[in-house]
Amino acid sequence: MASPTEKAISFFGTVQRVYNLFSSSTNNWEVYREMVKGTTLKQLSQTRWESRIASVKPIRFQAVKIQEALFYLAENSDNLGHRSEAGCLAESETHGIGRFEFLFGMVIWYDLLYVVNTVSKSLQSEDMDLEAAIVQLGGLVDYLKGYRETGFEKAKAEAMQIAIDMEIEPGFSSKPKRLIKRKKHFGEDAEKVDESNQLSAEESFRIDYFINIMDQAIVSLGVRFEQFQRYEEIFGFLFGLKRLKSAKDDE
Repeated sequence: MASPTEKAISFFGTVQRVYNLFSSSTNNWEVYREMVKGTTLKQLSQTRWESRIASVKPIRFQAVKIQEALFYLAENSDNLGHRSEAGCLAESETHGIGRFEFLFGMVIWYDLLYVVNTVSKSLQSEDMDLEAAIVQLGGLVDYLKGYRETGFEKAKAEAMQIAIDMEIEPGFSSKPKRLIKRKKHFGEDAEKVDESNQLSAEESFRIDYFINIMDQAIVSLGVRFEQFQRYEEIFGFLFGLKRLKSAKDDE
């Protein structure tokens, strides 16, 4: 089974392949413009948050139209390579956008990237100070902790609606995953190590993918939050002097 990192790479790899296909020729781009109006595909960047959210957003909100455009290229493109790639991206069980797991991950990634990018852009503003940055980062960490607890069901409902609109099965269909058997330690509850317990495909996705992604994001941003707090403890008085210097006499 693919690891969370491998699944993330596969997800963003699919996003990039969609962009590559439509931007590879004038004809393909014209098909996209004609069938998917009001949005433009963006190339995926490995470094800029804003570019990542921009690359995911069109597929997040135009998945139905983009899949229709892919089907059109799969049937009508004069380029055999493009026809094959379009068909794969339209409905492949491993790399296509017409998979429920892809749609589910798409909603999760969009929600995560959106809030991170919003705070990131705010922190880059010229008038941002340490105190405000700490408030912003603290709020972001709290939001992600809340999303970890309640976001899975919300994302699933949104993914199911997109799947219905795309006329694909709105749920996981793979076989249950058997829990790994391990040796029971003295005094341990037998139910926790019962090899007959199984994880459904949905529960496996929640634990192995969703929870893993959220925990990594929370830890990473938590470290940044603590760094800003230490900076404020050391250099905060400088920003206090700056505000004092610019204040009016009565203030």
